[in-house]
Amino acid sequence: MGKKSKTKVIYSEDAELIGAKDLNGWGIHVLCQEGSGNFNYNGKKILFKKNDAMVISHPDLVSELEISEDLKVKIVAAPFKFMYNLLPANHYGVGGCISLFEEPVIPLSEEESKRFEEDLDRIKSRMNETDNLFYDEMLGSLELTMIYDLFNFHAKLHSDVHTTERTGNIVKTLISMFEGGQTKFHREVAYYADKLNVSPKYLSETVKNKTGRNVIYLIDRYTVPMVADYLKNSDLSLKQIAEEMNFKTLSYFCRYVQKHLGMTPSEYRSANSPLKKKFQ
Repeated sequence: MGKKSKTKVIYSEDAELIGAKDLNGWGIHVLCQEGSGNFNYNGKKILFKKNDAMVISHPDLVSELEISEDLKVKIVAAPFKFMYNLLPANHYGVGGCISLFEEPVIPLSEEESKRFEEDLDRIKSRMNETDNLFYDEMLGSLELTMIYDLFNFHAKLHSDVHTTERTGNIVKTLISMFEGGQTKFHREVAYYADKLNVSPKYLSETVKNKTGRNVIYLIDRYTVPMVADYLKNSDLSLKQIAEEMNFKTLSYFCRYVQKHLGMTPSEYRSANSPLKKKFQ
């Protein structure tokens, strides 16, 4: 039998979903097809109109949503943990997400708007196929296509997704350290604060203010794909992986995998083994 899917995805054409407080921890991806609107987001007034895409990473920070009578939107929402764990760690994703937290609107051309709408419609057309033995993988591939398209649209507008003031440079340097692979061995906030010559409290507050996420979230964002790649290498024992990645104990490594991948290391290996890819 196939594994039971735990992935939840929402498709909606109701603009109120933009600020759905019960979807904290989810990513809200919006295409404005007609009309316009505005809302407050993280203390800033955000305006949107026809052919604008929006990526709302913190719907709990949305307030005072106002929309025109002719507004038409298409929305797909899914847990961020599901969507962004799909991306390679050394990717535009983190820097792009930082920029999108500051400015969640991406103006699209007519062609780009059509492409984004096609992404949303494909997800809508397949999201109810929960009897698919590979539902998570199938849905994940569609979500990943949508995310890459959004990053492509965004990157065309922003050649450098990082800010230049001191706090922005701290975050930029931190991300560079992550991209250099340091989370393989170091996953403590104090380590990175020391390297950046700031206090752990200052680093935590700066990262939170600039990205909407805490430092541990970003560390895990780079670490989890490494763990997953190692687990797919059947030549390495769990103990070898734990030692290679500087986990203090094997039991702590197993708890980390359970927390972030939703299953034990052995279960993850079994689920991703080529021999497992058959129907029973």
